[in-house]
Amino acid sequence: MKIDLSTAYGGLILDSPIVVGASPMVSDEQTRSSLEAAGAGAVVLPSVFEEQVIRWTQKMGRPITEREQALLARSERFRIRSAGEGAEDYLALVERASSQLSIPVIASLNGYSANGWLDFAGELEQAGAAGVELNVYHAPVSDYRGSGEIEDSIVAAVGEVNEAISIPLFIKFERVGVSLPHLARRVCSGANGFVVYGRGPDTDICLESLKLKSFWSLTAPGSAIQLLNPIMRVHATCPAMSIAASGGIASCEDVIKVLLAGADVAMITSELYRSGPTTIRTLIDGLVAFLQRHHFKSLRDLQLHRPLEFANDQERVHYIAALSARLNVASPADSVSPRP
Repeated sequence: MKIDLSTAYGGLILDSPIVVGASPMVSDEQTRSSLEAAGAGAVVLPSVFEEQVIRWTQKMGRPITEREQALLARSERFRIRSAGEGAEDYLALVERASSQLSIPVIASLNGYSANGWLDFAGELEQAGAAGVELNVYHAPVSDYRGSGEIEDSIVAAVGEVNEAISIPLFIKFERVGVSLPHLARRVCSGANGFVVYGRGPDTDICLESLKLKSFWSLTAPGSAIQLLNPIMRVHATCPAMSIAASGGIASCEDVIKVLLAGADVAMITSELYRSGPTTIRTLIDGLVAFLQRHHFKSLRDLQLHRPLEFANDQERVHYIAALSARLNVASPADSVSPRP
């Protein structure tokens, strides 16, 4: 029996629910071909950053604001590195990738506001991007009077970019200071999809310089369980919002669980670095075996069997049981040999 693995992600119809998340590896042509051959439903290109787009808009003759000038000065001071030398290179990457692949290619914009992105978002569409993933970083929480102001800034950015393009717009943002379900409902008219991800970069303190540093490390396998609750809450609050699960997805069990929780696609990145493109085929084979075992003919059948959220009383009971359970670990006393 042939299993239909097609899924709708924010208006895009994908042949597979496995989407390659944004990372530098997708810049390589041979890697992109391998990802498609392994069964990826779509790929997200590495991000182009607001600083690069500001330089592009300068060349186009648009004056820049004081805030944009400060961003450029910061990028020069810290010599920020990215996937390409500039926005023009990124447009060329989008054009090459979309021409090379038969699966959707999603561009990624990363920055603090929508002011300088509008014209460039349209250029991404013209270059062949099937969608745009908008990574919105808001100012520190202390700069706002409350979470409402943070959400207002995100909603405004989504609305402006959405008006500039006709392709699907997917939103990815810092979760600090906002309510995921509430924000999903607010941007539902402007955004086609939500990327629910598990974590951001790690923060460390250098003991020599006593300064902060930030870095990315591969997400540990099995940590995808942390995505289930926020996905279920967003899906329950705004079922019309398409959801991508991102963070720690490393096994077919992870894929099945995030799909059952309410996600339409599972994004993988870290596991690709660990195991290579063939891991996509492993995930798909495991998903197909699960569907066959439960006599499902399609992902739609799986979606119809999604469990409901806990009722309030059930959630409380499970919460108390979890806190009251005795952990199955040995105490120090247990490890001491009895005296003869």
